[in-house]
Amino acid sequence: MEKSQELALTQMRKSVEKLGFSTEKYGDPTLMRFLIARSMDTEKAAKMFVQWLKWRSSFVPNGFISESEVPDQLEARKIFLQGSSKIGYPVMVVKACKHFPPKDHLQFKKFVVYLLDKAIASSVKGREIGNGKLIVILDFQHITYKNVDARGLITGFQFLQAYFPERLAKCYILHMPRFFVSVWRMVCRFIEKATMEKIVIVTNEDENKSFIEEIGEEAVPVEYGGKAKLTTIQDVEAPPLEG
Repeated sequence: MEKSQELALTQMRKSVEKLGFSTEKYGDPTLMRFLIARSMDTEKAAKMFVQWLKWRSSFVPNGFISESEVPDQLEARKIFLQGSSKIGYPVMVVKACKHFPPKDHLQFKKFVVYLLDKAIASSVKGREIGNGKLIVILDFQHITYKNVDARGLITGFQFLQAYFPERLAKCYILHMPRFFVSVWRMVCRFIEKATMEKIVIVTNEDENKSFIEEIGEEAVPVEYGGKAKLTTIQDVEAPPLEG
């Protein structure tokens, strides 16, 4: 680790203490995610970290979201979690045609946390949690107007930005229909520049080849040109995530 990073970490820990909170339970990789998300500004990173601590203790008081808290969302069997990509990140597949705007938005928010926690935990396996990133494949094939949920998409990206900084490695969007482009433009207003740079809309054969090559065909599901079998997230075993 560079001297400047060590200095920033020390400064951030002091700033968090000044705000009345402790960083004792958290290793350098976890704090570094917040520093990177705030362009190494120690004060801003400390504030973001404290907001995350407060949110986590109120929204996820047990430390995790149990499956019994999100039954309606799990029932749709619309989220899949694949094995590691070439660089060791788990791959989450979202089948948008199986999603409908939720009546219970609180349960949907809990579902987003359940998904992200589980995906990140599945990548840890003995390594420090702070390193865990994930790749997301958003598949819009066969969607109709009934599946359109701009609010749900915005919630997902906002949670990633505010509460899961530097967890998203890449997001690939497949089969975006023409009618959805205007919805996507509206959603993009809520996505930060740093997040937008990680989003790739796959539109042609060359881009599709690059998408398979970057992730690795062992982790890409067969229906997208890879070799993996789709596995629903509830059928994946992962250790609980605690940071």
